[in-house]
Amino acid sequence: MGLKEQIRQDMQKAAKERDSLALSALRMAVAAIQNREIDAVTRKEIAQGAELPEEPLLKVIATMVKQRRESIGMFLQGNRQELADKEQAEIVVLERYLPKALPPQEIDALVREAIAETGAKGPSDMGRLMKAVMTKVAGRADGKAVNETVRRLLAG
Repeated sequence: MGLKEQIRQDMQKAAKERDSLALSALRMAVAAIQNREIDAVTRKEIAQGAELPEEPLLKVIATMVKQRRESIGMFLQGNRQELADKEQAEIVVLERYLPKALPPQEIDALVREAIAETGAKGPSDMGRLMKAVMTKVAGRADGKAVNETVRRLLAG
């Protein structure tokens, strides 16, 4: 069963169980996926009626998680703890559909491997190195964490 079908089934389950928080988060996920599919058809990336492959769907969900993390920071600045808690609960629901994140040690090892492959020596090689590392981690690590590791290792 594909990711899209799994989300739809879980949405139905949440509706039957009257889990309004999960239902809300999953409805937003389905809407975001549909918008991405419409966008892909418009750009002629896929044919009309065809489904997106798994990777773009994971990117959509990862983007939703990232948006919620940013919202939590804003809500906490505005002393709105109840809204921050709601966003955190939605993150928990959405993260079920993402692959397990890489631990920092593994990111570190991948960056070191990419440095050896690309021959990066300093901060001027950062763009080339980031491109190499991001293709290896492909949705399993946050770009910010990778960026910090790359900066730290290139600085020496």
